[in-house]
Amino acid sequence: MTMRTLSLSAAALCLLALASCRKEDETPLDLDITSASDNARAEDAFNDMLRAVDDAAESNGLRDASDACAPVVTFDTIAVPHTMTIDFGPVNCTATNGRLRRGVINVTFTGRYRDPGTVITITPQGYHVNDHLVQGTKTVTNLGLNGDGDPYFSVSVNGSVTAPDGSWTATHQAQRIRTWTAGDGTATPFDDVYLITGSGSGVNRSGNAYTVSITQALRVAVGCPWITAGSVQVVPDGKPARTIDWGGGTCDGTFTVAVNGNTYTVTLP
Repeated sequence: MTMRTLSLSAAALCLLALASCRKEDETPLDLDITSASDNARAEDAFNDMLRAVDDAAESNGLRDASDACAPVVTFDTIAVPHTMTIDFGPVNCTATNGRLRRGVINVTFTGRYRDPGTVITITPQGYHVNDHLVQGTKTVTNLGLNGDGDPYFSVSVNGSVTAPDGSWTATHQAQRIRTWTAGDGTATPFDDVYLITGSGSGVNRSGNAYTVSITQALRVAVGCPWITAGSVQVVPDGKPARTIDWGGGTCDGTFTVAVNGNTYTVTLP
């Protein structure tokens, strides 16, 4: 097995070069990691959007928190469901977790985050993370406590991520269970840790469809801007599976993609 460290663009160029060097009478070696990379980026963007909601909410809404971006947060707790608007403005600001954000996140919620049965619906409007446009809807439903006594949530996502220059759009759908495994006993969200399981699908930037299954629970620590552990299997239509491995807990935005006996390291910006 070989190991390479590549940016997303460098990875694509390297794979094209490898394919062109193979003899015409050989079966092409499928090393494309576009679906895996696009899925990882979408996972990251929609997880970050929920963090933004956590950070912006006040005690009369969902959570007690603050955000270094200081967005304008507007509540309506009389309307049913209640609403919250988080406006980061038209110019990038730097959030607590280091992400650049601009645009608006619209939220509806039927109760407090901790209350069983609460449904939170998050819809971005002109919302960008590190200049990538994030569109669609994320719905979080509080399912109460699981058998281990941990709060857990059903999460559904139907959205897309578009490149800063508009040159590509990748779609992303997901059905997940999000289990709150640490930090639920404190007032601050920054020690919160979640484990995420489930499946999904999407269409990558090249228009190719794929399916997704989480093979080892993804670890999301609110104090880190990236997924820090876990693995995902991505299967593009008609192609071998790609395995994304987020590592063992380091907060560095780095994951590996294994396909056809080759492993590539990718770091998100």
